[in-house]
Amino acid sequence: MTATLLGCFAILTLVLAAIGIFGVLSYSVAQRTREIGVRMAVGADRARILALVLRQAAVLSVTGVAAGLILALLCARLLSSLLFQTSPTDLASISISIGALLLVTATAVALPAFRAASVNPLEALRSE
Repeated sequence: MTATLLGCFAILTLVLAAIGIFGVLSYSVAQRTREIGVRMAVGADRARILALVLRQAAVLSVTGVAAGLILALLCARLLSSLLFQTSPTDLASISISIGALLLVTATAVALPAFRAASVNPLEALRSE
């Protein structure tokens, strides 16, 4: 029962993380629409704009994963009573968790990144 409950909370946490990442990056892209329009007007292509947004998302996700990993390792002793035949610092479990979070991040970033890459420079410059 405890494992099922923790699994449900883990899935809920991944969904909330995806919503949060999507919201932050969508807001960031909306705030930077004029900058992206100027970059495209000067000559940046879709690939460079896409790389710009993806780089920003990568920095945020790597920072979050590093902070989360440090906190998880510090709090590992608290979880040891809930685990059965598994160490709280099990490398496979930690790797799977990080991989799942990065996959969710990549999925949540896709829409804002493609939206930024499809900005019309003229409309972006006229909007303000």
